[in-house]
Amino acid sequence: MHKIIETHQLTKTFYIGDIAVPALRGVDLTIEKGEMVAIMGASGSGKSTLMNLLGCLDRPTSGEYYLDGINVSTMQKDEYAEIRNHKIGFVFQGFNLLPRTTALENVELPLFYDRQRRIKDPQSAAMKALEMVGLGDRMDHEPNQLSGGQQQRVAIARALVNQPAMILADEPTGNLDTRTSVDVMSVFQELNDQGITIVMVTHEHDLALYARRIVEMRDGLIRKDYRVTRRKRAKDDLEALSTLDEEVSLAVE
Repeated sequence: MHKIIETHQLTKTFYIGDIAVPALRGVDLTIEKGEMVAIMGASGSGKSTLMNLLGCLDRPTSGEYYLDGINVSTMQKDEYAEIRNHKIGFVFQGFNLLPRTTALENVELPLFYDRQRRIKDPQSAAMKALEMVGLGDRMDHEPNQLSGGQQQRVAIARALVNQPAMILADEPTGNLDTRTSVDVMSVFQELNDQGITIVMVTHEHDLALYARRIVEMRDGLIRKDYRVTRRKRAKDDLEALSTLDEEVSLAVE
């Protein structure tokens, strides 16, 4: 299998004055193309630090990181930004959409920074990405005209539009209610079923069970790394939630 992520003894140390605070203590992690991996851990476990390093948002103190076969550990600052824009699609908890800007325009935005690819028709690429997440009929809507789940779908489309090697999702359902969270996870599962590699950070074990694999961190190290044997299917859970709503509605009537 083709390795999208490969780290060797990755460390990250922060300094508070003269005091060294180790956040990662030597992480070895391999994620192959087409996987959907959930990274879990309590506050201070190192999961967010690891996500920042995998996303090329920060540099390791030591160790090596290969992204889609490229050693990014020794890259210069401008090269780091270029590989980040070209290889990684980000989905954040807070959506990070531009207000007073349509869904289509929000999704087009990363294409203007991808100097390697230079897609000839950014609008068509953005339309295709929105259709992939089920928002083909909401392209002209601005964020304040969309629900929270729809806004996160726009954010996912934006992450997809430059055809990255992987999507990194940091607590992607943190601002959403249960039903909408399951709906967003159904989008991720559908994309993963198409072969798109997805790595997400979550503190909710129920959401992690939608992934194919779970990596649990504690004290800056990976403590457990295992396949999900009874993977939940978000579409099934959405149907169950709809049935429950209908039963509650009939009972109220």
